[in-house]
Amino acid sequence: MTIRTLSARRSILTAWLIAGSLDIVTACLFFRVRTGKDPLRVLHFVASGVFDKTALTGGALYAVYGLLLHYLIAFLFTVFFFWIYPKLRWFSYNKWLTAVVYGSFVWAVMNLLIVPLSHTPKSPIQPGQAIIAVLILICMIGLPLSIIIGKYYAGRRTEGNHKAVSD
Repeated sequence: MTIRTLSARRSILTAWLIAGSLDIVTACLFFRVRTGKDPLRVLHFVASGVFDKTALTGGALYAVYGLLLHYLIAFLFTVFFFWIYPKLRWFSYNKWLTAVVYGSFVWAVMNLLIVPLSHTPKSPIQPGQAIIAVLILICMIGLPLSIIIGKYYAGRRTEGNHKAVSD
């Protein structure tokens, strides 16, 4: 195992935990402020994607399942970002633009593909709520991934340049 491999793993792990945590905490806080209801209902809703309506009225175990499912999804989006980053060179030019594109991509995949295919209760997309959700994903998923994984790949480019100079 090389230092680069460990650094890649550490970058993925760090980006995943930060982005996943920021996203779920923000979703729970936003839900609480908007509805005044228990923010754990967000985790129950996530769990309902797998467990159907049972999760919505279930106990703490379904909240744990929702949290685990949330982090699994965040991990998959993080690994995909790590994989796609070097293939889209323009990602390295502007962290904010990358965050906007990737946060919007995450919203589209979740709301136009994953949620409709899951067992979660269905409701029409409301433009105002969708804009807020996209902004949350841009700031809480797109930006941390762009910064952390961008830093990893910038370090690889710098490392490669030093090697070429010393050869």
